[in-house]
Amino acid sequence: MPTKKKSSGKKASGGRKYSPLAGRKVERAMHEEKRRTLKSGRSGKKVTSRKQAIAIGLSEARKEGAKVPKKKSSSKKK
Repeated sequence: MPTKKKSSGKKASGGRKYSPLAGRKVERAMHEEKRRTLKSGRSGKKVTSRKQAIAIGLSEARKEGAKVPKKKSSSKKK
């Protein structure tokens, strides 16, 4: 009688979550943020937050069609 494997409840990962292009975009954005030359979208203000620099890099990668997971929804919890 065949025995079933017990699953740990987690799905097996299907390869890379982020493409190499996405990594390069984030790396460039982080480098610019560190040198204080990275600017945000419409306002053109200088970016000072590391999180914001990462978000800008991922956004640019998405626009170029790189493999990047979807954005999390911004629904507020009470």
